[in-house]
Amino acid sequence: MTLTPDTSTPTKSPAPGPESAQHVDRAWQTVAAREIWVKLHDKNFLMSTFFTMVIIAAVFGVQAFFASKPHEATIAVTSRAGAAVVTQAEDAGAAADANLEWTTRTVADDSAALGLVRSGDADVALLAASDGDGWRLVSNRDKDDTVATWVGEAVTHHVLAEHAASLGTTVDQLKAGSAVNYDLLDTDAGSPGFVKAVGLIFAFLFYMAALIFGMQIAQSVVEEKQSRIVEILSAAIPIRHLLLGKIVGNVVMALTQLALFIGVGMVGLSLSPWSSMLGPIAGAAGWFLVFFLVGFAVLAALWAVAGSLATRHEDLQSTSTPVTTLTMVILFGGIFLTGTWQVIASYLPLMSVVAMPIRLASGTAAWWEPVLSIGITVALAAVLVRLAARIYSRSVMQTGSRLTLRQAMKLQG
Repeated sequence: MTLTPDTSTPTKSPAPGPESAQHVDRAWQTVAAREIWVKLHDKNFLMSTFFTMVIIAAVFGVQAFFASKPHEATIAVTSRAGAAVVTQAEDAGAAADANLEWTTRTVADDSAALGLVRSGDADVALLAASDGDGWRLVSNRDKDDTVATWVGEAVTHHVLAEHAASLGTTVDQLKAGSAVNYDLLDTDAGSPGFVKAVGLIFAFLFYMAALIFGMQIAQSVVEEKQSRIVEILSAAIPIRHLLLGKIVGNVVMALTQLALFIGVGMVGLSLSPWSSMLGPIAGAAGWFLVFFLVGFAVLAALWAVAGSLATRHEDLQSTSTPVTTLTMVILFGGIFLTGTWQVIASYLPLMSVVAMPIRLASGTAAWWEPVLSIGITVALAAVLVRLAARIYSRSVMQTGSRLTLRQAMKLQG
């Protein structure tokens, strides 16, 4: 048999066309969509989001309930003068928008009044002092501060009226020139205690979102390395697209979850006793979402790097320590920094995610300050994400042993 050599032209694989190139350029969108799809089908994620929203709504609901609930008390008295004092106290409370619902029970003597208190038929007894000089309030075990406050003021006014009448003058004339007004230079600033609570909420929201979503990114990267799926993915799409898709997908879900929490909180705030603070708090919350968007994008990239340095889930504890520490610094900085240090922190990238919204809530930041701060954060974020992408692309394909950051930097890209 004579073998005839094959002189035909070898068949070449077709070059990637425009549609194929376009598909590669959009590969990060596919990765991002997959990250979102996984989260939306994760029952634990959906249930935790739902229950957190329920808890937020319940907190504000309980506060609104107790704020609208009147202060109820039954007060035992032994004279018309005592009954008049209780009525005067109720009128003063109503004028100050205090919701008081008191019942007055007039009895024959002090023993009968004390008997009502001991039996629980009366909460407080208003009695004349034994020496005839002043009044005394008597309750069984717990002191009723609300009754003590308003009855105390009413007794003071009642005694002043008696003394003024004996002197041939009036209470208003006796009090002339004694009023003290308290003015605030910064009327836009919120209550310090309330602002501190808001800052605590911002800090913990950031910390929990950064920790939960960030750890999930790191674990996802480790799983892809451990199962060698990343090698298959890298043959189909550029590594940088894999990282970008993970960042975008998790940022979208984290931001959506925070927006839901804050939305429920704003509705609850509008129904709470602090509804007057809704405007400044809503503005600060809006800026918080903007800062979180940029800040978490950086942390997501760093979490991905932490995952790429590890080869097993057990390695994450050491490779993710720098990111976890950074997140905790942001948490405690947002809670404890005040004054000049808080102003400085509001311009530091990542620290500004919590510090600047707190300053906005307290009314101590001018309108241009968050704009400048977010500009600084975006500029540094671009550098950090680019650096993280370089380290990720070099280390994610290394499946031998856990890498240090220095070793990853020395690898060829």
